[in-house]
Amino acid sequence: MIVKPKFKGFICTTAHPAGCAQHVMEQIRHVKSQPSIDGPKRVLVIGSSTGYGLASRIVSAFGAKAATIGVCFERPASGKRTATAGWYNTAAFEQAAQEEGLYAKTMNGDAFSQEVKQQTLDLIRQDWGKVDLVVYSLASPKRVHPVTGETFSSVIKPVGKPFTNKTVDFHTGSVSEITIDPATEEEIRQTVAVMGGEDWKMWIDALRDADLLAPGATTIAYSYIGPGITHAVYREGTIGKAKDHLEATARELRDQLRDLGGRAYISVNKALVTQSSSAIPVVPLYMSLLFKIMKEQELHEGCIEQMQRLFAERLYAEETPVDDEGRIRMDDWEMKGEIQEAVTRLWQEVNTDNIDELSDLIGYRTDFFRLFGFQFDGIDYEQDVDTEVAIPSLTSDRG
Repeated sequence: MIVKPKFKGFICTTAHPAGCAQHVMEQIRHVKSQPSIDGPKRVLVIGSSTGYGLASRIVSAFGAKAATIGVCFERPASGKRTATAGWYNTAAFEQAAQEEGLYAKTMNGDAFSQEVKQQTLDLIRQDWGKVDLVVYSLASPKRVHPVTGETFSSVIKPVGKPFTNKTVDFHTGSVSEITIDPATEEEIRQTVAVMGGEDWKMWIDALRDADLLAPGATTIAYSYIGPGITHAVYREGTIGKAKDHLEATARELRDQLRDLGGRAYISVNKALVTQSSSAIPVVPLYMSLLFKIMKEQELHEGCIEQMQRLFAERLYAEETPVDDEGRIRMDDWEMKGEIQEAVTRLWQEVNTDNIDELSDLIGYRTDFFRLFGFQFDGIDYEQDVDTEVAIPSLTSDRG
């Protein structure tokens, strides 16, 4: 079928298999162009199919020659409906890993569930014995608690009082003012339950109880802080409450893994285009301005460049530098004083009429489309493409 982008709000409901495969191969080529990493050899990535999780899996496999198991929740193609981008990404990754002789298997299912956790533990026990690195990079709007059965839904709202600021419709370039009402206590509780550290800890507890963590095992989860412009709706909002819980969980896991010689980190990463970030008011406009400044100063990174630098220069360097809170700061270039000062100046000036001049909205929009396999050079999007793509490691009962 001929696949074109279709939208429902901020979500693209189609994905292009050839474009997704090209995106994965571009990331693999970048990693292979860098010096090899003396890093982990058996890596579990929870949330492995897009964004930072996918990039972590690529760096582990093609940078450190690690065996990888990915856990994701993606949908295959069905009739006239394409598969999700994460499905096509995973298929392309596994195909490339297979060609390099690298172990790569994927569990496709609800990572929050006890069933998927147990299936993953069984696979690790059967194929590896122990895990060296556990990357937790799960992004989901909902979570069903595996013990109580309660369904939680996250919201993106400020806390305490309404928040008003500029935002942009990145499809049209229209800059407007938006006011977001504050979250209720119940909405805060549910957002923390979805996006906080409880499930991360459940995974580490399950691996530890099953004696599947290698001596010196490392676990890492990803977070974001950002500038004052976004704090009310992000770091000081409902998502920030969840990230505070995630960071508290990292401290708890650090203590828990000490007797194994293990480590637990939060990596505070750079602002990048994801399905999640696109839905957060204010953030797309901030990122469009940020990208312009960082590209001009040749400091801009995508997911794969961030993860390559994280693994090579922080996580598996002789020493892992951290801030006063014990966090790895991969947002160090974004938060440079001169970068933020320039963004703040542009923020005051930007409007619908000058947005193309003052920002890199075109680059932001391109990055968004590329998440779903669109706008890649060398692909004829007018041609029929086979949307029925298999993930090599998935068996019929797991696919």
